[in-house]
Amino acid sequence: MPPINKTRTRTAAPDNSLTRLRIALTVFFALDGFVFAGWVVRIPAIKEQTGASASALGLALLGVSAGAVITMMLTGRLCRRYGTHRVTVVCAVLLSLSVALPPLTHSAPALGAVLLVFGAAYGSINVAFNSAAVDLVGALRRPIMPSFHAAFSLGGMLGAGLGGLVAGALSPTRHLLGLTVIGLLVTAVAGRTLLRIQPPAPAPDTTEQEAAPHPSGSPAPASSRDRTHTHTRTRGLVITFGLIALCTAYGEGALADWSALHLEHDLDATAGVAAVGYSCFALAMTIGRLTGTRLLERLGQTRTLVGGGTTAALGMLLGALAPSVWAALLGFMITGLGLANLFPVAVERAGRLAGPDGVAVASTLGYGGMLLGPPAIGFMADWFSLPAALTSVAALAATAAVIAAVTRRAAAA
Repeated sequence: MPPINKTRTRTAAPDNSLTRLRIALTVFFALDGFVFAGWVVRIPAIKEQTGASASALGLALLGVSAGAVITMMLTGRLCRRYGTHRVTVVCAVLLSLSVALPPLTHSAPALGAVLLVFGAAYGSINVAFNSAAVDLVGALRRPIMPSFHAAFSLGGMLGAGLGGLVAGALSPTRHLLGLTVIGLLVTAVAGRTLLRIQPPAPAPDTTEQEAAPHPSGSPAPASSRDRTHTHTRTRGLVITFGLIALCTAYGEGALADWSALHLEHDLDATAGVAAVGYSCFALAMTIGRLTGTRLLERLGQTRTLVGGGTTAALGMLLGALAPSVWAALLGFMITGLGLANLFPVAVERAGRLAGPDGVAVASTLGYGGMLLGPPAIGFMADWFSLPAALTSVAALAATAAVIAAVTRRAAAA
């Protein structure tokens, strides 16, 4: 009896610790989406405050993506040195403080400068908590990564909804300062839990690699050439998953910036109905991520990537080429369901292969896709038409499916 009781005590504590860790990380994902959405809904008011033209505002807004891309690789190194939990908490503080800066500016250059800081904090926390989530996924041996990204989406929907409610009553300065207070309070509570828990070691996986037995019966030591080959192969796979993230983020950025315009100008929708377009896409993506763990457990990662990319491609063809508003809205929802789990799975696979550096590479490529999408759609719309330009989202979603299918064996090894 005593040994049994001791065994139960030893196994219950780690499980409780992992549960608390999962809750804390979920809170940080939701906080990230909440803060970012709160900033986004005040862009029109800050544009008016700064007196920026559309083109000047566009250049200033690039500061968010530029700051994120610049700091992501550095964050991967910081995570290796100081730990993902510490870096997550520090970045959450910086994100909460920096969101209050944009309404304090009165010119486009100043706005771009503070958005560079905001983007750096935003990109850094994404690398940090995704890396921490990868460690937790490995320890639990369950594909729960989509649930964290669902929390981000839900936080974003809550932040946008709250921002819409207070926009008429609060100035951007008071609203975003309120987000700073909320962010710091949430970080103080969830961060205390996060800092008390050591990052878990991944559970042993006997199926990953089996070294060829040595004549004596022990595994043969890897040669320098073998190690170099393995490193090169790992790097190539990380970049491959980063390309899948790029294809996904390209679609997200394109739909965020161009879906309403497509519905209003090409399909004669009213402004109110046109605004529903991206909401349908975001809601479908949230639903897809909430059910992502069950989908991954049933289909596996490769089938989920291939099926998701194919579904998104078909949905976007419908959304871009449909002759009616309602068919286009249906297409946007199908696209959201298809794209929902591609980015989480790609980042998780890159992190399992190369740790925080892998997360940083995949995230950097993903943000590159989000940065590339909107202007690329704009140029193609000028050359051809907006519906034709939006079919590029379908093309890249199909490309993601093909990449996942072609690299299936290499990724499994």
